[in-house]
Amino acid sequence: MSAASRPGRRWSFPIAIRVEPRMEQPRGFGTAVSLGAVLVALLLGAVVLEIVGGNSLRAYSYMLKASFGSLGVISDTLVKATPLILVGLACTVAFRMRLWNIGAEGQFFMGAFGASAVVLAPLVPPETPAWLTILAMMVAGFAAGALWGFIPGILKARLNVNEIITTLMLNYIAIAWVNFFIFAVWTEGGFQMTRVFPKTAWLPRLADFARQVPQLRGITLHLGLLFGVVAAVIIWWVLDRSKWGYEIRLTGDNPRAARYAGIRIALNTVLVMMLSGGLAGLAGMSEISGVVHRLQGAISPGYGFTGIIIAWLAKLNPLAVVPVSILFGGLILAGREIQPSGVPKMIQGIVLVCLIASDFLVRNRVLVVRRTPEA
Repeated sequence: MSAASRPGRRWSFPIAIRVEPRMEQPRGFGTAVSLGAVLVALLLGAVVLEIVGGNSLRAYSYMLKASFGSLGVISDTLVKATPLILVGLACTVAFRMRLWNIGAEGQFFMGAFGASAVVLAPLVPPETPAWLTILAMMVAGFAAGALWGFIPGILKARLNVNEIITTLMLNYIAIAWVNFFIFAVWTEGGFQMTRVFPKTAWLPRLADFARQVPQLRGITLHLGLLFGVVAAVIIWWVLDRSKWGYEIRLTGDNPRAARYAGIRIALNTVLVMMLSGGLAGLAGMSEISGVVHRLQGAISPGYGFTGIIIAWLAKLNPLAVVPVSILFGGLILAGREIQPSGVPKMIQGIVLVCLIASDFLVRNRVLVVRRTPEA
């Protein structure tokens, strides 16, 4: 007769796992958990690569070289990171208020459309100076993205419509809207693109100064990166230092307390969604004015959706969005160089899953306890 089956004696595992809500976090704990999640994701990605017959070390080494191996590719990585910074900030602003804006992709397209309208409609005369044309494109791009954020914002504020559904569906409408113009109204020869913008509508690039500084020849980095960095500082100040930022954070953390404190939640819902959409729209403007110099269908490899991952990885810290975006900019650039090109996208997906899973550790403590012997 086994010990477990003897009458009056029950066998139990000597240790147990207990989960408790985490009442407070050590300083930097959230960042450490995020970094740990990324490392776990890289390990899981390596395991998958080895299972399918690949060489994980070689793949990671090549991705690192393709993204940060020289001044030229670092410049290209920063170019890819520029729209990611802005869409990452767009998601960060909305998520801090617990508004789940999944529509940064559509707002990106609408921002690109609004900026293009300045040149192609045209909203300003062709002989307008470059600085004024670019300023008008920034305003139009931001306004178009903000309009695309206003729609789900007002529906949420007035009718409590789920913003996840509305923002997601508006992505498809925005892409269809842009397709209508690049296939018909503004098309160049029936192709899925418009004519190239005049140079007065191009954001300045470092390569433009190669005549004065030969070392800058071939460096594609443009002024849009400055937009992203400045926006990150401004959004950080707004969220962490201003009275409006306090209202946003309080509404996100405790809506009942915010309502009791007299905060106008409906108004802030609309304003935050418009700010979020405007930032994503500015990303669209930056991409067409700084990189492609025309409106076309393939202007985004999913920047808006990647912005969601970036906001999560940055733990909704606007300043942390910048380095995280550079990391993902490198992943996108590596995806263009490495074969099969789906590897970086797979790693991005694993990173997202690990980040979401790691949030459990941020909110809870997992304890391994010894079972006490039964009396």
